[in-house]
Amino acid sequence: MSDDEAAENEAGTEEESVDEEPEPIDLEAIREALAAFEDDVESLEGDLEAAETEDDLDVVEADLESFRSEFEEIEIPDPPETEDDEDDDEEEEITPEEELQERYDEIEDDLSDLEDDLEGQRGPYGEDVVSEIDAASGTITGTRWTEEGNAELIEAVDDFLDDLNDLLGTSVTLVNQGETVPEQLDATLDKAAAAVEQTALDADDDAETIAGLLEATGDLEEDVDDATEWTDLEIREQLRREGFYDVLDHVKDFPPEWHAIKVHEKRGNVDMILLALETFDSDFMEEHCMEALERMGPEEAIDPMLQKANRRDTAAMRILGNIGVASDDVVETLLDYVDSNPNLQKPSFRALGELGAEEAVQPIANQLVEENPDVRSWAARALGLIGDTRAIDPLADVLADDEEDRVRASAAWALNRIGTAEALEIVADYGDDRAYLVQAEAERASLEPAT
Repeated sequence: MSDDEAAENEAGTEEESVDEEPEPIDLEAIREALAAFEDDVESLEGDLEAAETEDDLDVVEADLESFRSEFEEIEIPDPPETEDDEDDDEEEEITPEEELQERYDEIEDDLSDLEDDLEGQRGPYGEDVVSEIDAASGTITGTRWTEEGNAELIEAVDDFLDDLNDLLGTSVTLVNQGETVPEQLDATLDKAAAAVEQTALDADDDAETIAGLLEATGDLEEDVDDATEWTDLEIREQLRREGFYDVLDHVKDFPPEWHAIKVHEKRGNVDMILLALETFDSDFMEEHCMEALERMGPEEAIDPMLQKANRRDTAAMRILGNIGVASDDVVETLLDYVDSNPNLQKPSFRALGELGAEEAVQPIANQLVEENPDVRSWAARALGLIGDTRAIDPLADVLADDEEDRVRASAAWALNRIGTAEALEIVADYGDDRAYLVQAEAERASLEPAT
């Protein structure tokens, strides 16, 4: 290639690399387009006002969708950047781009209002009636009612059925299906909703009927809201109706609830103690309920105690240990506190030990090297309660090396508790130990038969 050709190619490349100037934006064309859209919005407003049927509204909806599609294709350019050194006190003039953006935003607002008005002008439909019936039914089945409330609900649904049958020409009646009043009324309202659906009401032709049904469902919802719920009763009235006070011939203690708890504990009425625990918002009563449950250790208390244990309730942890059912949920809940603060470790260790939870052996054994001697002592005793032979070696290490005699005594006690020949031989070697408690455990080990 000659020097002249190379020079021509280089010049051509340079010309191609020069950025082309962007085409200027035609602001006037955008202004005219917005003016046309403003006129169209006014026309659409008139069409919506004139619409009388669902078909008319369908036409308006299609026009609105087309309008929005075309309107969103308009792009308003950003205003030019201003110089930084301009006087801040000088009032800034609105740029043509900003003026166009304001007009665009106003049209967007008007369009959104039209779309909302369109939805508000539609219907109501038969589906709206069904939704209202379902809502009332959900309230009935999702609420605990008093006996008075059940009677009020029956009357409310019966009144609603009268209105429904008058409007639809049907003969829906109360359904005797279900064990409770709410279940029976739920089945009844399902039947009422099905009657509405089968009638296939038209939003235009049956507008008056639909409006009447919605008024009837509104009355139903008001009556349901006014029915007497269980929570409307005072606490003592709730307990009285549950028979909580029936055990009281006379009151020895005050308040009477405390005396009732004592009697229910003596008679083994776990359900009543759990009822009191759930009902009373009193630290005093909760303490006495929990103490009763801890003494009783009933399996019926597992679920409520799990809920409280998951909220870091130490009394609930102790009760779970006393109950003695090592279910997966119970063990997993207690294991969450093995590597926690000492206030939570102590009851969780004890409970896991009482449960004989083999899954807890390694997590608890890991606590034998903790700095806090109390934690080490609790861990050792928990391992002894579990009785798993995997704990022998770590307990032997504690007995040999721990600086705290009370921790070493706990390890010796745990080895005696495990009770195998290997465990007893380890403890028996400490008959002349420096700590009296360890000596006592060694003497006991030499006397106990191996398991």
